[in-house]
Amino acid sequence: MLADTNWREFLLWVFRQRRRFRVMGESMLPLLQPGEEVLVDFRAYKRCSPQVGDLVIARHPQKRELQLIKRVKWIQENGDCFLLGENLAASTDSRQFGGVSPGLILGRVTCRFA
Repeated sequence: MLADTNWREFLLWVFRQRRRFRVMGESMLPLLQPGEEVLVDFRAYKRCSPQVGDLVIARHPQKRELQLIKRVKWIQENGDCFLLGENLAASTDSRQFGGVSPGLILGRVTCRFA
């Protein structure tokens, strides 16, 4: 479950503490629909490390210009995050490209932008 925008998140967006990110593709169905927008805290992991269960925006490890939205499924011994989409049949994720280094995790999704 991902909460809709609340006043706090909306104000953080207004004051540029959150950024909008548009979902592309079907890898996050049924949680997120293609074209839906979420708010992202791009400073979240400057204070702490990603946690299992976090919904994150990450750079694809082999195509750095491509940004992905995925869920952290587990943290590997070397600190890399194993990322999965919600819709495994339609997701390109760590099953194909392996763990993602923390440096490629750009931010944490905070809510749905509604």
